[in-house]
Amino acid sequence: MLSRVADSIYWLNRYVERAENVARFVEVNLNLLLDSPAGTTQQWEPIIMTTGDLPLFQERYGEATAEKVIQFLAFDPDYPNSIVSCLRSARENARSVREIISSEMWHQVNSFYLMVTEVAQTRSLQDLSAVLHFFEEVKLSSHQFIGVMNATMTHNEGWHFGQIGRFLERADKTARILDVKYFILLPSIKDVGSTLDELQWMALLKSASAYEMYRKQGLHRLSPNSIAEFLILERDFPRSVRFCLLQAERSLHQITGTPIGTWRTPVERTLGRLRSDLDYLTIDDIIEAGLHETLDDLQIRMNDVGVKIFETFIALKAVG
Repeated sequence: MLSRVADSIYWLNRYVERAENVARFVEVNLNLLLDSPAGTTQQWEPIIMTTGDLPLFQERYGEATAEKVIQFLAFDPDYPNSIVSCLRSARENARSVREIISSEMWHQVNSFYLMVTEVAQTRSLQDLSAVLHFFEEVKLSSHQFIGVMNATMTHNEGWHFGQIGRFLERADKTARILDVKYFILLPSIKDVGSTLDELQWMALLKSASAYEMYRKQGLHRLSPNSIAEFLILERDFPRSVRFCLLQAERSLHQITGTPIGTWRTPVERTLGRLRSDLDYLTIDDIIEAGLHETLDDLQIRMNDVGVKIFETFIALKAVG
């Protein structure tokens, strides 16, 4: 497969997944706004902090308010990680490989892009129900794209590059939203165990579509440790960090033909070590090391996997 094609399919999936996860970030705070006790100060700055782009936001928008954050994360055409920018990039990547992907995939990503740009032009950020409906539409359109891709594209190397892109992006965003709740969101220790604290943990689970699955594990109490364990280490939940890395590793080895548990390329070694570490990690290990520190380390190592993918499969090597 041409490296250009592999790169486009990889990023097509990363951008669609990123748009969905940005919608989840904002939606969780909007739902908290509706559910929180009267008089509770709503915090929007931590949502920007999950993106790593707080300095850019402050330079362009100043104080973080609901309207400014929604504009920045959803509709700002000059911010490369906004929903509208992600869908523009996804569409361009899809356009560049139209001869490789199915026509249904192209139609879905194009419709997704047009829906987002139309809302960006006609939106009213004052209408909370309309904004929430938009974020639900973003999540649904992302799910539809995944379903169309899985149902209409041959599960060959190109499909596996798409899987790697999607699952790496998803793992990174699950780690980020867990980090922002545990490390940043609560303003003081007195709020731990409070009604507000429980509402925030419930909103966190819902933002990862994990609330019902968490409950079905028999985990009825919203314990921070058990929630962190579920979202990081649960092997069978499709948005947990461990599940995502397992799926990414399987697709990587389908591409290289190397048996899982062995490696020939730097990216196989890097991803294999990360996945293996999670296999033997316990929640007690995580708490002892520090949840924030563990999540920060996971994000750095996942970024390194992305770099190694580029170096192994995409970067042009000089011949001579």
